[in-house]
Amino acid sequence: MLFLILISVLSASFFYVESVKWGMNPKYWAMVALMIGPFVLPLFGIARHIHWRRAVGFNNLRIDA
Repeated sequence: MLFLILISVLSASFFYVESVKWGMNPKYWAMVALMIGPFVLPLFGIARHIHWRRAVGFNNLRIDA
């Protein structure tokens, strides 16, 4: 039981820092990670991609040659 609480606290701090780096709401992601634990990772990845796409735009095509 203590191990699960420790994992949840560590994942909450990780998602807090990552959401600050990406300009997302850090309190929201810390609370979600505290409740769900590391299972938030796929949800966070999708939300981060959507956040980035809204900032950059959906119709921008970039080809690096």
